Amino acid sequence: MRVTAEMSLYPLQGQPLEKILAFIEAIASEPRLEVVVNQLSTQVRGELGVVMSALTTAIARSFSRGGAQALVLKILKADLPIGEPPLLES
Repeated sequence: MRVTAEMSLYPLQGQPLEKILAFIEAIASEPRLEVVVNQLSTQVRGELGVVMSALTTAIARSFSRGGAQALVLKILKADLPIGEPPLLES
């Protein structure tokens, strides 16, 4: 089953940009995922098992590096075209 996920990592201590970039790099290193990064969040698209495995690895790595962190995560059971702007209808 294909899913689309959106996440934002908020490091509450230390160097936030370094932690955010390392988190994104860990997810993007999985070649079976499509990853789109913007100013507010990171979006990922792929098979549920692959997405969850990549997220588990990235979260564990990030959290083990220390400092308080919050991760906001949304997962949708849909294969959204994250690389394209949305079509808005009135």
